[in-house]
Amino acid sequence: MDTRILQRIRENLQRQRQNLLEWWQAAPSAKKKIRVGPLEETSVQAHLQRLEEALAKAENQTLGLCEVCHEYIEADRLEMDFTACVCIDHYSAEQRRELEAELELSHKVQKALLPQEIPHVPGLQLAAFSQPAAIVGGDYFDFFHFRDGAPGLAVADVMGKGVPASMLMANLQAALRILVPESDGPAAVIRRLNRLFCHNVHLIKFITIFLARFEAGRRVLAYCNAGHNPPLLLRGLEQAGPPLQWLQPTGAAIGLAESFDYREETVALAPRDAFVLYTDGITEAMNQMQVEFGEERLAQTAAQFRHSSPQDLIRHVRLALRDFTGRNGFADDVTIVAGKVE
Repeated sequence: MDTRILQRIRENLQRQRQNLLEWWQAAPSAKKKIRVGPLEETSVQAHLQRLEEALAKAENQTLGLCEVCHEYIEADRLEMDFTACVCIDHYSAEQRRELEAELELSHKVQKALLPQEIPHVPGLQLAAFSQPAAIVGGDYFDFFHFRDGAPGLAVADVMGKGVPASMLMANLQAALRILVPESDGPAAVIRRLNRLFCHNVHLIKFITIFLARFEAGRRVLAYCNAGHNPPLLLRGLEQAGPPLQWLQPTGAAIGLAESFDYREETVALAPRDAFVLYTDGITEAMNQMQVEFGEERLAQTAAQFRHSSPQDLIRHVRLALRDFTGRNGFADDVTIVAGKVE
């Protein structure tokens, strides 16, 4: 294999390991708990171990050597999955078909167009706001339709900002636009996303994402939360039960852990219920005293205006952020999506 390709792969693996180590060492325990979700912290250590093993092989130029014929495997495969260790020629027919499908998906992801608009969803009012800290950012929201036509929505965040984060987020958006219409539910999509991105040498940061599917007839929201900040569900006044609910992570962030086990949860909705999806640029916005806006202030503001339209609810959250921080701009990418059940 061309030594320049191996060098590029090694450098990307080093950046991926360094970014993960730095984040793991610096992140407070509460944030680690959100990002890892229901998994054990050992799953992150397992992913780091995979990176260490790959780097050791890259150093002695054995990364990508086929375990059967001892020739180098295809370079594009190795970049898509640094754990690949068998040439396609040695795969069974079924394995070859699965791999070719993944390679085809990878190529589609690179070419997919990225149109975005807020759709009309029967039974649901929607609004959104997104503002990057730099010219381009790593926050992302989008709307889809699953295989059976049920509407879906996603909010995601690449750890980092600027051009590298935005390029990775564009790839994620393209992947979602391909995968969601082929899938029945959020968990199946997130599993495939993690398989696609987890061992890809270009994923030097991890991604948090909340993906949901809305069934208008039953007023049910099915969701998978991959290490993303828990969305806020606000019940209407006539609704029995807790007036406020956080939709906690059901799996680890994409690219963070050696796990492909993502749980799907459902929550029953009622007319006048509202929900708020957001990125950590909202809750981690700081005032001059270096105090974070936090989940509690977000919940208080959203609860106060829960009966407003989604557009007005977002406007009031932005005003509360401005008043709290004392400035109009943001130090981090900020995204918020609000919905209200009709």
